[in-house]
Amino acid sequence: MSAPITVTHRHGDHVAVEAGGVQLMSYVYKPDPVAYESRKPYTHPLRTLRGRRVSGYRPSDHRWHKGLQMTSSHLSGQNFWGGHTYVPGHWYQDLPDRIGSMRHERFENFAVDQGRLAFSENLTWVANGGDAWARERRDIVVHSVEPDEGAWAIDWAIELTNVRDVPLVFGSPTTAGRENAGYTGLHWRGPRDFGGGRVFGPGDLGGDAMMGARAPWLAFVGEHDDVDAHSTLVFAHAPENDTAIHESHWFVRSNDTPIVAFSWAFFEEFALPPGETFRYRYRVVVADGAWDRGRVSRYLATHGF
Repeated sequence: MSAPITVTHRHGDHVAVEAGGVQLMSYVYKPDPVAYESRKPYTHPLRTLRGRRVSGYRPSDHRWHKGLQMTSSHLSGQNFWGGHTYVPGHWYQDLPDRIGSMRHERFENFAVDQGRLAFSENLTWVANGGDAWARERRDIVVHSVEPDEGAWAIDWAIELTNVRDVPLVFGSPTTAGRENAGYTGLHWRGPRDFGGGRVFGPGDLGGDAMMGARAPWLAFVGEHDDVDAHSTLVFAHAPENDTAIHESHWFVRSNDTPIVAFSWAFFEEFALPPGETFRYRYRVVVADGAWDRGRVSRYLATHGF
């Protein structure tokens, strides 16, 4: 049974969700001050029901990593990821004139009941220089705040429409030539102490084999500093993603930079024609404790989309 939640909306800044005296998440849509980090909304902090923080914000190695956020590292020559840009034959370059942004326009259908928050947000993807390239409808749902399960969940859906008169071409550093660097799409950066965390998926998938793999879900188990505790994040595709515009693969690192991304263009580019729309839907489960494959499978089986 879901626990009651408290939602606080500081207009023009952020939306926060609290349960049992713990702020579980804050969705920040106030524009970032630094254009080089690709101004766009993000969710940070993320916390478990016991108050363990499970997201990182502006780490020293990548200042543009901010909790959970939608990104696009290579989009028709622009960078909606932030920071340095991978250039074939030249490694990473500081190219501030390629950094795009995602502008919050307004919220729609903002609804709260006892244990659930659901809102829709309209955004514009803006290329460097100010031209609108895409319109996005983003649907966020916080739900299943269940102390008995020791977990809660956030669903994140994107509906993106090309408003240019030429195709939008989505890629990644790997499509540009860098091996095993297919990061793009919805992206989570973990806290520093999650370095060396355990990564696994369904069946026999686990560890390094998850990089570039196709699988319906991926779990990341991290151990906290300061307290004797583990936390688990489960990243899952909605069933309809199997028939989305392009197949997805997992981008994941755990040793130096704890990262997971639902990469929609890991190995190959894809194009969105003018006026056309694509859709993806995801779930992130935030749990206390070190879950194993059986625990993850049981949870997902009883918490369907």
